Amino acid sequence: MPHPFIVMTGLSGAGKSIAVKVLEDLGYYTLDNLPPALIPDALRVTREGGGYERVAFVIDVRSGRLFQDAMRVLGQLEEEGRRPHLLYFDASDEVLVRRYSETRHRHPLESPGGVQPSIDEERRQLVELRARADRVIDTTHLSVKDLRDTLHSLYGEGPSGMLVQLTSFGYKYGLPPGADLVFDVRFMENPFYVKELRPLSGSDEPVLAFVLGNPATQRFLDHVVPFLRDVMPRYEEEKKAHLGIAFGCTGGRHRSVAIADEVARRIREFWPGEITVEHRDRDRADVRT
Repeated sequence: MPHPFIVMTGLSGAGKSIAVKVLEDLGYYTLDNLPPALIPDALRVTREGGGYERVAFVIDVRSGRLFQDAMRVLGQLEEEGRRPHLLYFDASDEVLVRRYSETRHRHPLESPGGVQPSIDEERRQLVELRARADRVIDTTHLSVKDLRDTLHSLYGEGPSGMLVQLTSFGYKYGLPPGADLVFDVRFMENPFYVKELRPLSGSDEPVLAFVLGNPATQRFLDHVVPFLRDVMPRYEEEKKAHLGIAFGCTGGRHRSVAIADEVARRIREFWPGEITVEHRDRDRADVRT
């Protein structure tokens, strides 16, 4: 079941503003930049006065000295049996600096040394909250759509849990930047060299049958699927909200597509959360697999 009481925090520029809009669409009453000391009263007013069952508040360094109350208030709520689900947003320094450069927004902790020292100080102030977080979303390699899909998977109706995104790709076009696990399937027999299969893709039944009919492919699947069954819950235990699994062949049209679809089919048998599949290079005009 979705968490009825969420407190969001994390680094400025890491995606909290987008998250607020997504959670509103999911039926949450949201308050952004709330002084931590006001959380208990805001929770009471929104629930008792407003009748909202699902609420999400954002607290971060924009509240200045008021932010120093954050850990005390969260501890108080836990003692009272009203512990919130703490959602933390993170991103790499390089990406945060780029985002500030592109938007030309001022960092809330702006210092004479520029954005990087401000990010460093913000990380220092957030150390305890990050350690306390129930879920961490790192948006370094997430598109806006990826972030929305992740939040829908975690807090939408239906089974909740870490979003698992499978991607097929071609090595000639580079690795998917958001992949946590990458499997090279170029060792498999190549449908590209079968004349009648070349114009098709791994999404077509003849190519799928050709790839899966190879004993080497079945041995690969017999190893990979149990491996994923074992490690996926462990990634979720480490508060990871989005797991990227990529399968690559030379051009990303035949073998990697067939394997990504087959692995997705198999892990859906045991994974309760949302699973998405993207074929990044399948439809490129000039591919060799």
